[in-house]
This record gives sequence, C-alpha cells and structure tokens, in this order.
Amino acid sequence: MLIKNNKRISLLRYWTSRYLITLCIGLVVIAIISALWIRHTTLENRLDMTKLMAEEIADRFVDISEGRPISKGDVPGSLTDRGRFMNIESDPSIYIVDMGGTILSSNRSSKQVFQQFPRVILQNEENVQKLRLEESGRDFYVVKAPIVTQNYSFGWVVIIELEDNLTRVNQEYRQLAIMIISLALLGWAAIYFLSRRLANPIKDVARAAKQVQAGDYNIHLPEDMKEQEVYDLVQSFKEMSNRLQKLETLRTELLAGVTHELKTPVTSISGLLQALNDDVVSGEDAKEFLALSLNETTKMKKMVEDLLAFNSFAANAIPVNKENHSINVFMDDFIHQWEVIQEDEMIDLIFTPLKKDRMVQVDPIRLQQIITNLLNNARHAIEGKGRIDVTLAEVNNELTIDIKDSGSGIPPDEQDLIFERFFRGEGKKYKIRGLGLGLPFSKMIAQSLGGDLVLIDSSSSGTTFRITLPMMS
Repeated sequence: MLIKNNKRISLLRYWTSRYLITLCIGLVVIAIISALWIRHTTLENRLDMTKLMAEEIADRFVDISEGRPISKGDVPGSLTDRGRFMNIESDPSIYIVDMGGTILSSNRSSKQVFQQFPRVILQNEENVQKLRLEESGRDFYVVKAPIVTQNYSFGWVVIIELEDNLTRVNQEYRQLAIMIISLALLGWAAIYFLSRRLANPIKDVARAAKQVQAGDYNIHLPEDMKEQEVYDLVQSFKEMSNRLQKLETLRTELLAGVTHELKTPVTSISGLLQALNDDVVSGEDAKEFLALSLNETTKMKKMVEDLLAFNSFAANAIPVNKENHSINVFMDDFIHQWEVIQEDEMIDLIFTPLKKDRMVQVDPIRLQQIITNLLNNARHAIEGKGRIDVTLAEVNNELTIDIKDSGSGIPPDEQDLIFERFFRGEGKKYKIRGLGLGLPFSKMIAQSLGGDLVLIDSSSSGTTFRITLPMMS
C-alpha cells in the first residue's frame, strides 16, 4: 500500500516564496528589456553626438592651403580628446580627408585604419554607416560630414568608432541593477508583511479549530482585522463555535432528558409489578395496578417505536410509497377523523381547502404522520378554549398546508432549535411526555416527499407551521 506524503508548508512561506519568484522573473524580464532599450537609446544619442561633433569640426575649416583645409586660427584639441564630449571611455578615430579620399590629418596617425578611404564610403548618401571589420568580426560606425566653404566642398570629416564603445554604459547598467535589486527587496518585504498579516488570523482560526476539536469551546480570536474576508472568516468560526457549544450542552441535556423519559415508565412499571408480586394489593386494586402497568408499557413502547422509526428514516431504511390523491378530499377526510378521535369541544378546527381542487403525489400515511404531529402540538399549545386553522394554498406551483394555532407560542430563543433531535422546550419538559423527535421526524418525512416543513411565525398570539409539497403538472 502506497502512502502519499504531501509535505505541507506555511501560508506565509508559500505566498512569500512564490511571489518572490514571480517578482524576480518579472524584474529580470524588465531588466533585459530596459538594458536593450538603454543600449539602443545610448547608441542613437551617441551617434547623434558624433554627427554634431563631425559637423562642428567641419565648420572649423574655411580654406584650402596647398591642398589642405586650414582651420579658423589655432584651435587646440580640434581632433583629440573627443571621447569625453560623447561620454564614452575611448577616443574615437577622426580623419580629415580630401574629396579623393586621401587622409590629410588624423588623431590616429600611427595606427590608421585606412591609408586611403574607400570612395564607396565617402560617396554613400548616408552620413552614418555601419560596417564590419573582417579580421575581427567587430562592427563599427562611420560618421562623415562635408567640409564646405562658399558652397564648395573641400573634403570630409570622418569619425570612426566601434559599436561596443558606443553602446558601453556601465554606469547605467549599475544603476539599473541597483534599482532592480531594490525593487526586489521592497517587493519581498511588502509581500512578507502582507502575507504575515493574512496568515496570522488564519493560524489563529486553525489553532482555535484544534481547540474546538479537543472539546474546548472557550476560544479567543482577534476582532480588529481590516480585511473584510478575514473578518467574516473569524466571525463565522466564532459563531460556529458558539453554536457547537450550545448544541453540545443541549445534547447532554437531551440525553439526560431521554434517559429520564424512558426511566420514568420503567420505574413505574417496576414499582407496580413489585406491589402485585408482594401481594400488597389485591382484588380491584390489583386490576387497577395492572392496568396502570399496561398503560405505562404502552407509553414506553410508543417512545421506543418513535426512536426506532426516526433512526430508520434517518438511515433511509423506510421506503416512501407515493400515490395520487385529491388534496381537498384527502385533507377533509383526515381532519374529520382527527376531530372524531379527539372529542375536544374546547378546540375549534377550521379547514380552508383550495378553491380549485388539485392532485398531489404523496405517501398518505407519511403525510398523515406530519399533520397528526402538528395538530397534536397545536392542541397541546392551547390552554383552554382555542382555535386551529388548517389552510391550503397554491404558491409558485407548490402546495402549502398552513397549520396555525392560537396557543402561547414558542419562546424566541427556542425557535432555532425546534427541529433539533431530542429537543424539548421548557414548556413541554414537565407537561408532555416524549423524546422530542416529533418535529425533526416530520421535517424529514416532508423532505422525503419532495417538500419541506418550516416554522413561519410564532408569538404570544399563536404559532404557524407550513408544509410545502410539489404539485402535479
């Protein structure tokens, strides 16, 4: 058998590491694009500066003396130390050539690239040309400007520089690297603190969940979160914990109540039978004791049957047999039977059928169980003379059966618990024997019929329950 080992990592580490990886990838892409852009713009700017420098040098020459252009007076450095003006570390090669391509002057007299400039370079219409040295395979740029005086061309100023020198921007690259590293550190710090702010309340909730799992419901969670989703999570967990604590307390009380309800008839039966066995009573008294024992036995049997039926129904072990019935006729017959059995002149039962009879598909026995339970509860809720209204209606292609009594109502703090198993309200604990399964069982039956059972309203003037069932099309 293979056991899959899923290594878990903290939320803080998970989000921080993945955000940092994503940030680094994004910054590397930005750095590459930025470096290429810096290289391109630097090359363009320096070529423009080179063109301006060539034109500036050409403007210095105003005449020809013995076949050579002469400059305006003595201008030192006209051909040397020009690299600093272009913000590059090297000094570009500058040549003064005549119209035939002969080099007349240069700042590279000892290391000239050309002894005679190719005419194809000088005659090219482009003032900026990119060429390649075949020996080294390195690219270089040739920038030329004509020497013109009185509309007559005497020659050319030609500047040559390697492409590597024109695009070398170490300082800019260093600044870009510092900026990228700074952004990465700032981004990591930001996501670290944000992730920790998000992870801490989740860790608190997880710790509280383990506490609840261990049966300790006295949890303490912070409430000063600004994030709405985190606040909702914490509040929902606290409400769930409070409800679980309430249900756990209720479960304990209900278990004690059920035990008491079953123990009471057993104790009564045991005492009555013991009296008969010891000949404490005889004759008519013995018959009365025997009748009381049988009565208590019947009550206990009914409670056990209810408990078994509920458990069987909860496990889907009891089938539901649906049949087609006219709802007005079905309800009228059933209510008449219930009134006959009750023989209670203090209760007025008013039945309001549908104006137009409809067919429904229900299990008649199960539906009678629901209505019997609701009518019995309504009768128990009425002290003295009262009224029960049973009203049929059609709402959104559903049949609704409202059962309203004029009793004292269900206390507000008990209304959310009436469909809990074994719950019995304070008003019923000492007045009516039972296990508190009537309403939960009825709700399960209604849902198995494709409908539901809900509490519509309950106040001091009465309580209204509603059964919903699907109509036949």
